Amino acid sequence: MKLSVVLATKNEEANIKDCLLSVRGIADEIIVVDEYSTDKTPEIARMMGAKVFKNKHINNFHESKQLAIEKARGDWILQLDADERVSPDLSREIVEVINLVDKEIISRRPDDKNKWKLFKRHENALRRRGGMTAGKGDVAGFFIPRKNYFLGKPLIHGGVYPDAVIRLVKKNKAYLPAKNVHEQMVVKGKVAWLFSDLEHFESPTLRRYLMRLNRYTSEHAKDISASGVGKNYKNLLSYTFLKPGLTFVKMYFRHRGYKDGLRGFVWCVFSSFHYPLAFYKHWINEG
Repeated sequence: MKLSVVLATKNEEANIKDCLLSVRGIADEIIVVDEYSTDKTPEIARMMGAKVFKNKHINNFHESKQLAIEKARGDWILQLDADERVSPDLSREIVEVINLVDKEIISRRPDDKNKWKLFKRHENALRRRGGMTAGKGDVAGFFIPRKNYFLGKPLIHGGVYPDAVIRLVKKNKAYLPAKNVHEQMVVKGKVAWLFSDLEHFESPTLRRYLMRLNRYTSEHAKDISASGVGKNYKNLLSYTFLKPGLTFVKMYFRHRGYKDGLRGFVWCVFSSFHYPLAFYKHWINEG
């Protein structure tokens, strides 16, 4: 079964080599759709054996990700971000599952029963939040647990792990709607689980985290505007105090973010700031 690894990139010269090195042993082809990087991202990708295509950013970065998916020729497609790394354990598991029949895939379970319960709770929460359906037919995609590194170490608590993402899918069986940057793939079939972690080096420094926070809150502001949220003092108070307050309490206390020490506290604080920042941008841009 041929495996295509696909990415969308823009100015990722610091990440792209390590990302592609992590899949060199399992990828039959690598597709990179680059949004006209001004650094050496395309050159490094070509040096690593990738086929590089250009695409202009219009509405959403997922449009370029979807184009990369469409250009893939493998029977299975692994979609990655440049700041992610496929661990050796995950590499071996991917090679294993794409050669299994449906019955064997569905019967798989991790050795740790508590881990399986955590994964299923996370999946159910995603379905409630995003309207995902159970899916019918054969297995056409896989959730991959993602371990997020923040300021040099992985975050395990605060509701961050397993941060499940649908990334391994059958060709012509999944797509990205490209409506927002945090959406899951729509899969035409059942979605099973992989048990090994995808390593995500999203925020190695506070500066990079704040840059991403700025981008994500801008995207969220667009969603707020599109949903017709009014510019009034009731919503101002809600987005300034109620939503961030509940978010912090939920992440730091209910999901025990305090167990990640100072990094956990900083993560929970800035995660709660997401709501007021997005609403303020909505208020100003729509004013």
